[in-house]
Amino acid sequence: MEPLVDCVIEDARWAEAGLEALSLRAVQATLAVLGLPEAGFTLAVMGCDDARIATLNGEFRGKERPTNVLSWPAWDLAADADGGAPEAPEQGTPEDPESLGDIAIAYDTCAREAAEAGKPMADHVTHLIVHGLLHCLGYDHIRDADATLMEGTEVRILATLGLSDPY
Repeated sequence: MEPLVDCVIEDARWAEAGLEALSLRAVQATLAVLGLPEAGFTLAVMGCDDARIATLNGEFRGKERPTNVLSWPAWDLAADADGGAPEAPEQGTPEDPESLGDIAIAYDTCAREAAEAGKPMADHVTHLIVHGLLHCLGYDHIRDADATLMEGTEVRILATLGLSDPY
């Protein structure tokens, strides 16, 4: 049986920060709030540094600078209508789970943002994993109604984890 979260640590600071446990907790909460079962899905999370994420950001988004989190959805589940609910992902089996996609998260940027916001690093990282997973599930924040839906969904998920509204 494949793990729900396949965590790849490229920067040792992520191991010390507990990225694997934070990712699992965030993914479990997200799937629960959205009414999706854990069995049959998998997500890859890579913990890296600013240099690595800047390279990825440049390669995939044309922005040669670090960012906090990047997502690569396995499927395009986005709704056509602004503010519409994304399509549900197709579920695999526990033995052959369906990938939801990949997330990369940068330690340096996350640590700086958490310090600037005066919040615990673990809380900020949890929010960013939820955010990245929602992108993999077809949510976005480019159009206004889509942003309202995505942010409201993030707030609901984070509340189940005892975390306050990040917006």
